[in-house]
Amino acid sequence: MTVYQQITSNKLVAILRGADPRDVVRIAAALYEGGIRLLEITMNSEAPLKAIEQVAHKLGDRLVIGAGTVLDAGMAADAVSAGARFILSPVVEATVISAARKLGAVSIPGAYTATEIYTAHRAGADIVKVFPATSPAYIKDLRAPLPHIPLLPTGGITPENIGAYLKTGAVGFGIGSALVNTKEPVTGAYLETLKENARKFIQAIQP
Repeated sequence: MTVYQQITSNKLVAILRGADPRDVVRIAAALYEGGIRLLEITMNSEAPLKAIEQVAHKLGDRLVIGAGTVLDAGMAADAVSAGARFILSPVVEATVISAARKLGAVSIPGAYTATEIYTAHRAGADIVKVFPATSPAYIKDLRAPLPHIPLLPTGGITPENIGAYLKTGAVGFGIGSALVNTKEPVTGAYLETLKENARKFIQAIQP
């Protein structure tokens, strides 16, 4: 199965932003136990390349690891070298899209308007992250004229509203603080909470 197929079949991308690098492997393992198979480590975290490398080494055969908040081609290259297999950006930056494609990684730039989404697609994006995903109705409105562009809504998605987003035809979802709160101390109880949060999201997208 290709990375693109793994993203579109598993759908839930857990976003890990700002976690202590010493805790990242334990957090990733707990998310995996809860059913998560796609993990984004953002490049504006502490020592992100080290974190990507560690998770790829320990869990790379079970989790598909991506890098988020990638802003330039050099950052994309560093992330892929560390073990990232998909590259997410908060913006449409053609050089990042091109670099990801050349490096064999799935390119997922961030966009909001129909024009930005179309521009990203024309530049070679595999999937376009819609951020912020203001509502399922907005995603549905975007898909009406652009049904051929795979969309990944991100921001504000919860177990309670993800079913409505799923009905829009989105291929996946970026899940941040509703799944992982990196401000919490990483205790055994916290890791159990992570597993439970993950299970709630998994159950919410079951047919």
